[in-house]
Amino acid sequence: MRIHLVTMPWQPLELPSLQVGLLHSLLHRTRPDDEVREFHGSLRWAEYLLERSQGALRPGDHVAVGSESIFDGLGDWVFSGVLYKDPEWGVARLKDYASRRGIDIGTAAAMRTHAAEFIDESASAVLAGLPDVVGFTSTFMQNVSSLALAAELKRRRPGLAVVFGGSNCDGPMGHALHRNHRFVDHVVRGEGEYAFPALLAHLEAGTAPDDVPGLCWWDGEESRANEESRRTVAPGDIPSPDYDLWQEALDASPLAEYVHPKLVVEGARGCWWGEKHHCTFCGLNGSAMAFRSKPGGQLWNEVDRLVRRHRILDLVTVDNIIDMAYFKDFLPLAADSGWDLRMHYEVKSNLTPEQLELLSRAGSVHIQPGIESLSNKALDLMNKGVSGARNIRTLRECENHSLTCSWNYLYGFPGESAEDYTSVIDQMPALVHLQPPGGAHRIQLERFSPNFANPALGFQQRRPAEMYRHVYDLPQEEMTDLVYLFDTPPAGIGGETEERLKTAARAWYTGYPASTLVLEQPGSPDGEDVLLVHDRRHGWPRRTHRLAGWRAAALRHLEAGRTRSALHRLLTADGGPPSGEALGEWLDHAVSLGLLYDDGRSYVALPTWHVPVRSVECAQEPDAHTVEPAPAQEARSVERTPLPGERVAG
Repeated sequence: MRIHLVTMPWQPLELPSLQVGLLHSLLHRTRPDDEVREFHGSLRWAEYLLERSQGALRPGDHVAVGSESIFDGLGDWVFSGVLYKDPEWGVARLKDYASRRGIDIGTAAAMRTHAAEFIDESASAVLAGLPDVVGFTSTFMQNVSSLALAAELKRRRPGLAVVFGGSNCDGPMGHALHRNHRFVDHVVRGEGEYAFPALLAHLEAGTAPDDVPGLCWWDGEESRANEESRRTVAPGDIPSPDYDLWQEALDASPLAEYVHPKLVVEGARGCWWGEKHHCTFCGLNGSAMAFRSKPGGQLWNEVDRLVRRHRILDLVTVDNIIDMAYFKDFLPLAADSGWDLRMHYEVKSNLTPEQLELLSRAGSVHIQPGIESLSNKALDLMNKGVSGARNIRTLRECENHSLTCSWNYLYGFPGESAEDYTSVIDQMPALVHLQPPGGAHRIQLERFSPNFANPALGFQQRRPAEMYRHVYDLPQEEMTDLVYLFDTPPAGIGGETEERLKTAARAWYTGYPASTLVLEQPGSPDGEDVLLVHDRRHGWPRRTHRLAGWRAAALRHLEAGRTRSALHRLLTADGGPPSGEALGEWLDHAVSLGLLYDDGRSYVALPTWHVPVRSVECAQEPDAHTVEPAPAQEARSVERTPLPGERVAG
C-alpha cells in the first residue's frame, strides 16, 4: 500500500511532527512493504505565505496566528472558508468577536486570502504520489485545515481512504468529527500504535474494521464508533520517531534561515500524579491517564541516535511529567554524554535542589514546573499537592541552576476568595528577581478535566467556547461533542482583586530583567556566621542587608522553607536560640524587607546564590495567552557554543 502521512497548519515550524515520525517508524516496522510518504503542510504553508505575500507574511506571523491565537481560533478560521466553500463564511462573526475583545485579526485575514489556493496545490502534491491511504494527525488548531484538505482529496479521488487521528480525535471528539464529515472515512480515537496497523490490514483485505478498538468508520451511511479499549500502548511498543523526511523538507525549504529546528522526543505517556490526584483544571491527557515510560537507557539511546543523525542539539520532550526514575538513569547518561544539549522538560514543582541541579547538568535548560499559583488555597483547590512556599523555592532554585522556568498564574477556581490573594499580591514585588509568570489568566474549562467531568466542582453551566462559532458551521449539540474548550460563568475572584493580580503579574514580568537579590557569605575575622544580601530589585531601595548570628542561620534554614515552630526548633538545636517573640518579630521584619516569602503556613528565603544570565526579551510585555508545553518567549537564555555541524538559527 502507498500511505501518505499529513500534518497541516498549525504545526510549529521549528518542530517535526512527533505523530508523523512515530507512525512512519511504526509502519516501517510493522508493514515493511508499504511505501510511506509525508506531507509537511505547516512548513509548506509558511513557505507559500512568504512567497505569495512577497515577504509580508513571515514565519513570525505563522506563530502569532497558529500558536498565540489558540484561544481565539484564528488559525482554524483562516481555513474555514475553504472547508465550507464560502470565502465570507465566519467573517462577520469573527469581526464582531474581535471588536468586542480588542483582537487584531489583520494578519489572519491576510492569510485567509491565500488559503483556498494553498489547499488546491496541497491536494495536487499529495495525490501526485498516488496514495491508497492518507492519514492526518490533528492537535489543537489543525482540525479545519486538515478537514479542508481531506474534503478536496475525496472530491478528486472518491476511492481514497482518509484517516484522522491525534489529540483532537480523542473520546467523543473523534466520533463527532467523523459523523459530521462524510469525507472522513475513519477516525482513530486514542493511541494509534495498535489501531492504525489493524485498520490498514482491514483496508488491504477489504473487510469491515468492526474489531479495531475505538475506531470510527462508515457502515453504509451510518457512522459507527467501536468501543474504546482500556488497554494502553506498552512502552516497548512506542517507536522511536523517524524524522528523515522532515529533515529533507526543512533542508530544501527557503524557511531554513528563519527556523531554529528542535527535535521532539517522547519518554513517557500519561501522568503519574494525575493517576491519583488529577489537577482539577487539566484535560491534557484525555482518555489515557495511565503513566508509562521507556527505560532511561532506551530513551537515551533514542536521543543519542537522533542527535547524531540530525546534528541538532535542541530537544523538546513531550512528556506531561518527567519519570522520577530518569533522575537515576536517563539524566545522568545525558549529563555524562558530552553533548551540549538544550532540553525542555515538564516536571512537578516539588523537585529538590539536587534534582534541579541534575536537570541543569543534563542540559535541561528549560522546564515547565506547573507552578500555577502561589496561594495555598488555590493550590489546594487545584489538587496540586504543593504549597506556595514550595513553588517559590522552585523559582529560586531555577535561578540558582540556570534553568529557564515557564509558567502561568491561574485563577478562577470555585471556592477561592479575595482574601486568598491579598497576601500573595502584596508580596509579589518582593519576587521580581525570580522568573515571572507569562501572565495571570482565568482558567478555561477543558474537556477531560475533573472540572468538566464533575459539575459538582462548580462548573455546572458550560457551552462550547464562543470562538468555535466562527470556526465550525455545526449545531451547538454537535460542537458540544467536537470541541475541547468551553465557556462557563466565571468563578472565584473578579473585579478589583482580579485586576490587582494581573497588574502585579505584569509589573513582575517587566521588572524581572533588571532585578537581583543575591546572597553572599563573606569571611568573618572573629568566626561569626555572617551573610550579606545585596538587593538590586526593581522598585526596591538599592542596599545591602547584613545578617549575623542566629539571623544568618535562620535565613539559611529557610532556604528549604520552614514553619515558624520548625525554624525555632532548628535554631534551638544550633544553640543560643532567640525567644519566640524575637523570632516572630524578625520574621515579620524580614518579610517586610522582601527577604522572605510568607505563604501563611511557612516561610521561604528569597535570595539567590548568584546573578543569572538573562535575555533582553524579558523586558517585553507578557503575551495575552501563553500556550504549553512550548512558550513563545523564554525568561532567560543560557549561553553556549554550538558544536561543529549543529544547526544554528539564521
